[in-house]
Amino acid sequence: MPDSDIDLATELDLARSLADAADVITMRHYRSTGLVVETKADRTEVTIADRDSEHAIRQLLAQHRPSHGILGEEHGISDPNATFRWIIDPIDGTSNYVRGVPVWATLIALEANGVMVVGVVSCPALGKRWWAAKGLGAFADGRPIRVSSVASLEDAFLSYSEGPWADRDMRGGIDALRSLVARERAFGDFWQHMLVAEGAIDVAAEAIVSLWDLAAIQVIVEEAGGTFTDLAGEARAAGGSALSTNSLLHLPALAVLQAS
Repeated sequence: MPDSDIDLATELDLARSLADAADVITMRHYRSTGLVVETKADRTEVTIADRDSEHAIRQLLAQHRPSHGILGEEHGISDPNATFRWIIDPIDGTSNYVRGVPVWATLIALEANGVMVVGVVSCPALGKRWWAAKGLGAFADGRPIRVSSVASLEDAFLSYSEGPWADRDMRGGIDALRSLVARERAFGDFWQHMLVAEGAIDVAAEAIVSLWDLAAIQVIVEEAGGTFTDLAGEARAAGGSALSTNSLLHLPALAVLQAS
């Protein structure tokens, strides 16, 4: 559990200020005609906005939390043995970002002794921001949010990220889940999980995803009353996959996915 000396409200305020700094940089480059897009070794895209926004966050953390470790998508890990670690995805949804689609966000989380305790998801192109701290509730643009009360998969709204479900031997599982629910969408990335936290949809699933894509999301979904696990059913952001639900539907959805 988190160290008793940490003040989560203070850390949440810091996380929101880090997101403020990132928003300035990402919006400066968004839809810029001169934006240069590179392809990394893993075939994902990266831009100067990704790199510069993460660098700005790291500079602020060096100033305000010099004893804390950092893990970021673009600039790697520092002090891997630190008790407190900030986990950063400077732009989740870079493919959307480079095409001018406004569904992308900066994700910032604080991990304390292995537990995700603070999360901020900032989507400035949509004018939206979600945040939470462990035990303090979850919020969207300052208003408290809560997951839905839908209790049956047959009445549920599902969002899922298309992609390598077959690589996890779960192609049959996601297809079966899609056939059971009332509605299916593919909002993808951070947004589908934030919609779960807001109660707009009931189940969101991703087959292959990284820790920095999920750390902030886990805190927000859980503080909104939802359940977050990997596809093995473990409540962790480092499992390489994700299932977030309104809690009522978690075990039924997981059972369908795992039955393939």
